Amino acid sequence: MASQMTEMLKGTLEGVVLAILSTQPAYGYEITARLREQGFTDLVEGTVYALLIRIEQRGFVDVEKVPSEKGPPRKVYSLNARGEDQLAEFWRTWGFLSDRIEHLRPTHPEEEN
Repeated sequence: MASQMTEMLKGTLEGVVLAILSTQPAYGYEITARLREQGFTDLVEGTVYALLIRIEQRGFVDVEKVPSEKGPPRKVYSLNARGEDQLAEFWRTWGFLSDRIEHLRPTHPEEEN
């Protein structure tokens, strides 16, 4: 199951991170911690940081460097208008896909095997 979960998460992680940032700005480690709190315990920090670079390059977030008590300044990411549009599209797509997939699930327990 872990392999299938990893593959499915690859396709949705951007939307999940944008959803996290829609609630409040955060830096990379905070985002990873929130994901882990939501049950994504096998998620590697490097995966999140690579994704943050991509969504920054695509213009979905604004970045502010904030001084850190330990070491270099932290990059705090906040969702901007373009990111909000992307998140809205993610939720539309998710709704469409999850609805179609749910219709494929057997309705009787004996059909699940």
